Amino acid sequence: MNLPNKLTVLRVCMVPVFVVFMLWNGLGAASKYVAAAIFILASMTDWLDGYLARKNNLVTDFGKFMDPIADKLLVCSALICLVEKGALAAWIVIIIIGREFIISGFRLVASDKGVVIAASYWGKFKTVSQMLMVILLILDLGGAFNVAAQILIWVAVILTVVSLVDYLVKNRSVLAGEM
Repeated sequence: MNLPNKLTVLRVCMVPVFVVFMLWNGLGAASKYVAAAIFILASMTDWLDGYLARKNNLVTDFGKFMDPIADKLLVCSALICLVEKGALAAWIVIIIIGREFIISGFRLVASDKGVVIAASYWGKFKTVSQMLMVILLILDLGGAFNVAAQILIWVAVILTVVSLVDYLVKNRSVLAGEM
């Protein structure tokens, strides 16, 4: 268990703690700040584990498998909590989570054919926009921040769809059964 994999496991372990602070107002207004801090820290481990794995040649099968699951668990948990709190429309979350299921299934099909589908830049932009959107929606700072959050919602939805189409078009041979 190398450091990047430990960071991935840490991110998974942070998710339930994050959800507790998102949905429990035991600290009053401070709960949202604690939730935002946990989400930011967990998001940073996403970047850090990938960086360390590539830089130090520590890429493992465990990391390839668990890192995307940890990311999806973190972001999807946050999105569902935001629906519960009335900060995000359910249809937006359905589009985002639906895309994740489609890409995960697509990667499984590709894997069965010996094809590894790497993350695209569109997928990375999508993830960053979703994470920034989540942070602004959690903090709910008002004014220009709420305007920025609303813009990021639309950016995230558009990038979610664009990245899905990009994956499917670039890898259509996997769907067609060609190899």
